[in-house]
Amino acid sequence: MFKKKPQIKPLAPLRSSDRRKTADSIIADLKLSVPVQPPANEGDASAADAEDKGASTAALTALRNALLPENAQAARFTTTAGPDLKQVSGTIYVGSYEDSEAARILWFRVGERMHPTVYALWRNPAIVPLIHTPDVVVQKLRGGADLMTPGLARGPPFPARAKKGAIVAVAPLESPSVPLAVGTCLIDICDLQEVRGAKGHAVQTAHWMGDELWAWSPNGKPGAEPPAEIDGWDQDEELAKQTEGLQIDDNEDGGVALNAGAGGSASGVEPGPGAPVDGEDTGLFEQVPPEPVNLTTKDIDAAFRNAFLYGVTHYKNTGGDAPNFGLQFPLSQSFVMSNLVQPFLPTFTPQHAQQLQMKKTSWKNIKKFIKSLDKEKIIKAKDRDGNEVVILDIDFDDQAILDFVPYKLPKKETATGTSLGRGEKATAQAGSADPAVGQKLKKLELYRPRDKLAPLFTAAKADTKAFYTAAELRPIVTTYIEAEDLISATNKRLVRVDPVLANAVFDGSAGAMDKEVVAKGSVPRDTLIDRVIKACASYYVILRNGETFDAATAKPRAGAAPKVHVVLETRSGNKTVTKVSGVEAYFVSPQPLADELRKACAGSTSVERLVGSSPKNPVMEVMVQGPQKDAVIKALEKRGVNKAWVEVVDKTKGKKKG
Repeated sequence: MFKKKPQIKPLAPLRSSDRRKTADSIIADLKLSVPVQPPANEGDASAADAEDKGASTAALTALRNALLPENAQAARFTTTAGPDLKQVSGTIYVGSYEDSEAARILWFRVGERMHPTVYALWRNPAIVPLIHTPDVVVQKLRGGADLMTPGLARGPPFPARAKKGAIVAVAPLESPSVPLAVGTCLIDICDLQEVRGAKGHAVQTAHWMGDELWAWSPNGKPGAEPPAEIDGWDQDEELAKQTEGLQIDDNEDGGVALNAGAGGSASGVEPGPGAPVDGEDTGLFEQVPPEPVNLTTKDIDAAFRNAFLYGVTHYKNTGGDAPNFGLQFPLSQSFVMSNLVQPFLPTFTPQHAQQLQMKKTSWKNIKKFIKSLDKEKIIKAKDRDGNEVVILDIDFDDQAILDFVPYKLPKKETATGTSLGRGEKATAQAGSADPAVGQKLKKLELYRPRDKLAPLFTAAKADTKAFYTAAELRPIVTTYIEAEDLISATNKRLVRVDPVLANAVFDGSAGAMDKEVVAKGSVPRDTLIDRVIKACASYYVILRNGETFDAATAKPRAGAAPKVHVVLETRSGNKTVTKVSGVEAYFVSPQPLADELRKACAGSTSVERLVGSSPKNPVMEVMVQGPQKDAVIKALEKRGVNKAWVEVVDKTKGKKKG
């Protein structure tokens, strides 16, 4: 439902009575029980009754606060849903817990029904039934698809509360205690005896991690990542059903189905580079422990060195007869990091990813790392421009490469990069949690007539309060010219200037030119149309993924569309940094963008509020180490931002570039 960004009105605090009433309605709708400890005093009946009543009140208050914190706020929203883009309105409830970094949307009401978001589910285990499905199906659900009946896992039996019309949470098999989507049962899932071969929709998805509700916060912070595990949801590590031989296909109805396919992988995704394929001897692969461990600096150094050896071995095994197995020397630092190291690090969990970072090695940066490989004579490197080192050659017959044994890698759906064979890519995924990747944007410039142009639009029978494109204004002006019979008798290309045009269009704003037009009493038709457009108030709207403009749901913003600003400047003497700001207007979240740039540029990144921006509506600034203009533009283009909408200022050279 919230694939498209909803229009949210200003937040207003909830009165205590309204908050209690709303929390009580949630408790009643979800049929939640209030746990009460038995009173300690059983000797005195009146004292026991009083203590029992106090315990009940305290338990109810605690449950209310857990569902809807005391700082809760509410706001109305409108959005569109379904293939016919039906307008939907409702209310969101925003709040934060004591240990939370930012306020989040915890609940949303559509009609008379309250739905929890993933943030509310992560804090309140078991308030709704939990349904499981393979991880690859969850990825489809996070694109807005419904859960089909064959996609149900770990059953039968299924939760007894999962009846038609019930709100349910959906979790992947890989993290069975962490809900990532919320929806409504379309059938009695609890009564199903078999799902294999079944057809039809099982759960209509309403919200998921990665949609606009998940990404929204009042202070502009990006959406929060899920916890690794949540106590109180599902603690069973034994999967009830195996998923071997299942394959994911898009259903014609827009949902996700699991169909048996011979030879398919258990997850429906091709194995990542280095992962064993069917019939391959898995004994050749070193098994990396899936559980996070506290790595020492020596361990992290070994992981980066092995990743480089793995990358070189991969190119050697898949490069065929191409010169240097497809590698084109010299290799830059960023290429080495994004193509020969990063894809081959054993980052099975977020904890692994946090620890396996170049800054935590003994080398601290990629430059020193490459020089250490040069010392081992595995490669030949050379300094270039004083600030970078490049690889001129690799000894593919070095004993360290010949003795290297590939290890198992985590399976990843990859984004763009160098081909790894079997259709895979050599760069790490840009982040499946970033909904901006792959979006298609369209910038629409609109015009609205000012009051002085009202007589012109009224005579042309056009709405004086509507928004128009430049192409739509041309026939309106032509209709007015014909209605008032203003075409010159001697030259049909000229239009006579009547009092309305003189007062509304040629009002002296263009100086001597306006006086000349009024004195002559005529003006070329094209010049008149251009002046009418300039006399209108300008607006803009950014549309994405094939949306059409509708003033009822997408409110245009005044002025010209903002540019994304990319600034290169020097810090600390000779260090260059690249700053990016203004991406929010194009539906791009700064934090996922920073995460991708950190990997692609092999340098540290940060996200801070832009100096001078409003604290209420902050503009965030992404900073990445090094002159990374090209990498930034490439990352923005992946998110649908046209290069023409980006303004680059290079302060290191003291001049401006377009």
